[in-house]
Amino acid sequence: MYQIVPVAPGEQQMVGGGASGSPLKKKLAREGRPLVMAGMLGCVLVLAAVVAWCYYSASLRKAHLLKTELLDLNKDGFIIRNQAGAVIFTMTFRSGTLDLDSCSKEGNILSCARSDSGKLNFFIQTVRPKNTVMCYRVRWEELQDKHLVEHTMDYNVSHWYGGAELATQHWPIWIQGEEEPRPFIASDVYSNRNAFGGILERYWLSSNATAIKINDSVPFHLGWSEKDRTLRFQARYRDSPFRPAEGQQPFPELSYRVCVGSDVTSIHKYMVRRYFPKPVKVPSTEVFKHPVWSTWAIHKTAITQEKLLRYASDIITHGFTCSHLELDDRYTADYGEFDFDPQKFPNASGMFDKLREDGFQVSLWTHPFINYDSMNFGVGVEKGMFVREPGGELPALVRWWNGIGGILDFTNPEARDWYSSHLRTLKSRYHVTSFKFDAGETSYLPRQFSTLVPLSDPSTFSRRYAEMAIPFSERAELRVGYQSQDVSCFFRIIDRDSVWGYELGLKSIIPTVLTIGILGYQFVLPDMIGGNAYPNRTAGAVGDRSGLPDRELYIRWLELSAFMPAMQFSIPPWAYDNEVIQIAQKFTQLHETLVAPRVLELAGEVLDTGDPIIRPLWWIANDDEVAYKIDSQFLIGDDLLVAPVLEPGKQERDIYLPAGRWRSHKGEREHKGPIYLTDHPVDLDEVAYFTWVH
Repeated sequence: MYQIVPVAPGEQQMVGGGASGSPLKKKLAREGRPLVMAGMLGCVLVLAAVVAWCYYSASLRKAHLLKTELLDLNKDGFIIRNQAGAVIFTMTFRSGTLDLDSCSKEGNILSCARSDSGKLNFFIQTVRPKNTVMCYRVRWEELQDKHLVEHTMDYNVSHWYGGAELATQHWPIWIQGEEEPRPFIASDVYSNRNAFGGILERYWLSSNATAIKINDSVPFHLGWSEKDRTLRFQARYRDSPFRPAEGQQPFPELSYRVCVGSDVTSIHKYMVRRYFPKPVKVPSTEVFKHPVWSTWAIHKTAITQEKLLRYASDIITHGFTCSHLELDDRYTADYGEFDFDPQKFPNASGMFDKLREDGFQVSLWTHPFINYDSMNFGVGVEKGMFVREPGGELPALVRWWNGIGGILDFTNPEARDWYSSHLRTLKSRYHVTSFKFDAGETSYLPRQFSTLVPLSDPSTFSRRYAEMAIPFSERAELRVGYQSQDVSCFFRIIDRDSVWGYELGLKSIIPTVLTIGILGYQFVLPDMIGGNAYPNRTAGAVGDRSGLPDRELYIRWLELSAFMPAMQFSIPPWAYDNEVIQIAQKFTQLHETLVAPRVLELAGEVLDTGDPIIRPLWWIANDDEVAYKIDSQFLIGDDLLVAPVLEPGKQERDIYLPAGRWRSHKGEREHKGPIYLTDHPVDLDEVAYFTWVH
């Protein structure tokens, strides 16, 4: 059965299936090993390719999932691009990261169910309200007891505007230092210069044609980082004056809308029309045309009947017009009373009769405080009309600049009616035309307090106080505004010091008026010409027993005010000399004949559009990098450009004219912009202004 093959010399015969084997088999075995290894490697490579393909396909699906229109989401935040592909908005999730495996997309909503710390409700909804606008609704809501939610917004090499009135106001916003997020609530920035001001909204606008609006329901805190060039948006209830709505868990939620448009002006117009209420009427035309004359800066609390009548007489004697006289602090015996101190005003009725005979309307100063030594303090306690301690039993005593007392609870209908009835009595008894509503900032509330109607957002208190001005809105004046654009009265910027600089000085006026205009407040009263002449805060008053502001400062302040929606004197021009009187007469006349007609026309448009009356240069030059940074010039409407002198010792200034043809008020020649006019001459009795030539 087996054939025996002779063995060659030197070869060993293989028996059965022995280990040695034949040379041929050994050769075949040696040659087969690489083939097997190659086959195995091929299988591995094929498997790896299949796995890679599956992973690549999953990555493609995930990448597609995490994109919505021009927005890209990742675990650490999201970016928004413009149509050209450039990144124009960056938001980073600072307090946590998303678990992208928990994310899904349904229609125009991209949602995620988990973060690195547990369950949450996160979504981004894309909305295209019009062809030129894309909006993204973003919400990060914790579903467990977590301390805070924080997102940080990068500047992205752009310029930002909005937010709040500040003591040191710049245009565009300057980020200085490192600031931990703090409650974004209405505060008195005269007394606390690092706080957010009395007029504020949760709204910011970028030269990149992006805008962000934080939702009202958010317990919102704002911080910033100069090093990182970011704004820090934080939601939290712990160590905060914000409170969750009744029945709601104290889990923080940060939600907002980001909208992108074709240019900065058009996206702002969209946001204002969509999210801000509008005034329902234009206040008194007389206030737009003629100056308000206040007793405050000139007389402070030493005002008397005799001084008021003399002040009114001097206005007439020097040939000035007057929309109304404003009788400021202090005409009552105690703070919290609503009639005249008989020692200072022995014949108040006769005084008002005399003022009416001379053609004067009079408004009175008022405030929300009832000091503990006022006879009305006991009434307030008995009727439960004050903001209370957290326990809800005792009135919360607060300190303000005129003492200690209770603050009326304007969520309480009885307190509102009581306060309004006293104002109506003053109005009817003395024929008072209106009121200057002072204070109202949330910063005058205790850190912990209770009101009849609980306040989730403390700044709602400022809104409720602002509503008290509505019955008197023709000539009423407020200094607080939060969601109050529909209160159709004048909003006064906070008291100015009699100094040149950006900290509550002359240079701060244009940035502040532009900022609150972007926030939707257009009927602006830019405070008193020359500032308030407070001791140690008055340029030129050192060693001067008169205490008057520097003469040049006063003149330049007067000239700027003539181009604002309304003018307000307190320190009178005749406190200086005849030249100042003549300059004041010239500019009050210019305000009445040139500025007021334009302002009133624009004021009528505000009711429909909410557009600013006083506008930044980029309003008509929204692709002009220079225009984004100009803070010492402004527009009235689209065609009157104003460039006041804001530096001491200067009778010239550089002026930037954006694209278009511009004619100087002197009419000497036209200028074709964009162009810088270097060292343009401006005498002490002049303001440079230009009209756009159609």
